[in-house]
Amino acid sequence: MDLQTILRSIRRADIDYDLIADGDRIAVGVSGGKDSMVLLSALHMYSKFKGKNFQVVGIHIKLGFPNMDFREVVSYCEQLGIEFHIIDSKVYEILQKHPDANGNIKCSLCSKFKKATVIEAAKQFNCHKVAFGHHSDDAVETLLMNAIFGGKLAVFLPKMYMSRTDITFIRPLIYAFEEDILIAQQKNNIPYVESTCPNDGFTQRQEMKEMLHEFYKKYPMARYNFQNMLSNEEQVELWHKTTARVAKRNHDKPMQILLEEQDLQLGQRGRHFFLIYSPKQLPDLRHHKKIPHSDADRLLSKQLTLHDYMESIKAELDL
Repeated sequence: MDLQTILRSIRRADIDYDLIADGDRIAVGVSGGKDSMVLLSALHMYSKFKGKNFQVVGIHIKLGFPNMDFREVVSYCEQLGIEFHIIDSKVYEILQKHPDANGNIKCSLCSKFKKATVIEAAKQFNCHKVAFGHHSDDAVETLLMNAIFGGKLAVFLPKMYMSRTDITFIRPLIYAFEEDILIAQQKNNIPYVESTCPNDGFTQRQEMKEMLHEFYKKYPMARYNFQNMLSNEEQVELWHKTTARVAKRNHDKPMQILLEEQDLQLGQRGRHFFLIYSPKQLPDLRHHKKIPHSDADRLLSKQLTLHDYMESIKAELDL
C-alpha cells in the first residue's frame, strides 16, 4: 500500500503536536468517507513504523441514515488486521425530531451527538484518544465559517484534551490536503461508503469549499500559506481592546482545576492551560502562568510532575 504522502503528513503533525505517545490505544472515528478511511489505513501503517508502539481501533457510529453498507469496509479491516467496531445509535431519529427552521436536520446538533457517542464507544474499547479525519482544507474552511458567520478567528485544534471525559481528540491529517487524501484513496483502492445524509453537499462548509476552489485557481500559493497561517503565532496582529469590560469578561470564565500537587495546580480556562502557584514571599497570593498545550498534556499524562515542571520554567516565573 502506497501512502507515503499521507504518512509524511501524519509524522510531521505527530512531531509538531505530540499527537501519539508510546502505548496509546487510539479510536479512529470512521464515518465511512474517504478522509476517515484513509486515516484509518495510514494510522494502522504508522503504528508499524520502527519506534512506534500504539494500537488503532476503528469505530463507526451508525447514525441511522439509510442505505449505508459497511460490509466492504469490515472485510477490508479484517484483511489488514485492523480492529473495527460498528455501534448502533438513534442519532438520525433524534435529529428528525428537532429540525431547524427550514425543516432540515441540524449539522451542529449531529456533530455533538456523534462526538458524544464516539467518546462513549472509545471508552468501551479502552481507548483514551480519538482520532478524526479533519485535514488542512477542513481547517481553513472552519476558519472562514467562524469569521463570516461568527465574527471570530477560531479553528479546531490538532490536539485537545477533554477533561470532563478524560479523552484526547487528535487530528493526524491536519497537514494533508484533501487532494492528497483522494489520490491516496484511489491509488490504493481503499473502500469507502457514500454518505446518504440529506444535508450532504448543501451546507455552509460546502459553500466555503467551492469558494476556496475558485480562489486557489487564481492564487495557488494561498493553499500552502493558509496552512502555514494556522500555526504562525509569531506574526499574529489583531486589535487588542484594553477596556475594563473586556478584561472582566475574560476573567469571568471559570477556572477548572485539573491537577493538584501540594501548593501547585494545573488549571484550564476555556482552551487555555495555566500553572497556578504562589510566590515564596506571598504564599496567599496565587499567580497564573499560561503554559503550552503540549506541556499540559505531559503533565496530565503523568510524564512530568507539577514541581518538576515548575523547576524547568523557574526563570519565567515571578517568585
